[in-house]
Amino acid sequence: MATASSNELAGKVALVTGASRNIGRAIALALAAGGAAVAVNTRASREDAGKVVQEIRAAGGQAEVFIADIADAKAVNAMVEGVLTRFGRVDILVLNASVRGEKPFIEMSYEEWRVPLAITLDGAFHCTKACLPAMLKAGSGSIVTLGGMMALAGAKNRVHGSVAKHGLVGMTRALARDLAQYGIRVNCVAPGQMNTPRAAGRTPRADPKDLIPLGRTGEPAEIATTVRFLCGPGASFITGQTLHVNGGQMTF
Repeated sequence: MATASSNELAGKVALVTGASRNIGRAIALALAAGGAAVAVNTRASREDAGKVVQEIRAAGGQAEVFIADIADAKAVNAMVEGVLTRFGRVDILVLNASVRGEKPFIEMSYEEWRVPLAITLDGAFHCTKACLPAMLKAGSGSIVTLGGMMALAGAKNRVHGSVAKHGLVGMTRALARDLAQYGIRVNCVAPGQMNTPRAAGRTPRADPKDLIPLGRTGEPAEIATTVRFLCGPGASFITGQTLHVNGGQMTF
């Protein structure tokens, strides 16, 4: 878990999408370490999500697994109703769930094009709409989207993913303007190359020493601490921003 000197998120409830593994898992643990109760969302990885919940509970925190495909509006609404029943509020929404398939554009079908857009953009719409009433009632809230370095730089064989993440940056900026009057802040964290397992069939990573000034890939916990900061009181005057956490690798 991320370390900090205080429980700055005590009394808050966070919903983290795609929180069963890698960056999502690290974010769930970091927010719990800050004192937040955490709704750990996954589409299908119940066992892994359960392990995250067990880890949070073992450290003295509160957490629960919530199964939902965030591209499905009905599933999202049911999930958020469940979170409100279990914890009574939703103060923090972290939109981490995504897919990272690769396919040359010339070979891509419309159905394949739609997959990352449905999860990243439609999912962000459904989750935000479902959580907003609770945040409006509280008069405050924090939404953090997870973008990507290649959203601005582009990536070979990932036109659909790059478009989805780029759209998420625009959504973040626009939502920040729409929701500021209600005390709700919206920011984006854009990770660089991460030290996480790479799915079979994806393009191998280049040597980080050749691309990243810090000479290494990032760790999920380094993304998680940034998200935790944005959700806490130390970021109370930060909204509409994209924070690039990439070791100094500038490709945009």
